Amino acid sequence: MKVKLAQVLVILTLLPRVSIAEEPHTPSISAIASAAEAVVIEKIDAPANAKISVQAQSLESRGNLPRCEGPVSARLATDRPISRNNTVRISCVSPDLDYPWQMYLSVRAEVLFPVVVAKRPLGNGDLLDAESIEVRYVDKTLLRGQQFSHLQPLYGSRVKRRIPQDAPIFADNLCFVCKGDAVTIYAKSASFEIKTQGEALADGNEGDRIRIKNINSDRVLEATVIGVGEVEVKM
Repeated sequence: MKVKLAQVLVILTLLPRVSIAEEPHTPSISAIASAAEAVVIEKIDAPANAKISVQAQSLESRGNLPRCEGPVSARLATDRPISRNNTVRISCVSPDLDYPWQMYLSVRAEVLFPVVVAKRPLGNGDLLDAESIEVRYVDKTLLRGQQFSHLQPLYGSRVKRRIPQDAPIFADNLCFVCKGDAVTIYAKSASFEIKTQGEALADGNEGDRIRIKNINSDRVLEATVIGVGEVEVKM
């Protein structure tokens, strides 16, 4: 008599399950390093546009590793936020020892951000263009203050302080509008827009409010810098 497939499946599900114990094994150096790096990566809080570089220290100089029952466990040694250098505790249950085996491993972590940097030394009064700046990934520990991640908005802005080659470009080193510059003034309301010319009475970067003078009326106004050589007055 043929047994239907459904009946066979029912019989198989009722049979007792037999578990096969995993044989003790010596974890590889690469497995230990990968476990340590993974636990660091999991805790890194970084924006989507950042690059993460994680490297566990070399284990080549360590002595013979014990056999482990199952995979090794990796945990951060402290609850502090991830920094450049981190300590990870690696452990496992070993049939060769009367106590759990463990070791500590240093893991170096870098979070890199896309940042505009100087392609050459820049001096006071230099104008930024495609020949003087480029975007590179820079370690966040080297970033202090407001930096930029896109080139186009910086073209035409002027350097106020010396910037070494390969150094990040910070807002404090530039002016989108510099004191004494001729600026285009946009006066906007809900129903119209007026465009006229003026003179900047102070330095400013995008988003800064500065005083400007309308050269047609000599009237001094408060305006918001909206780009290189451009300001906006709300009506």
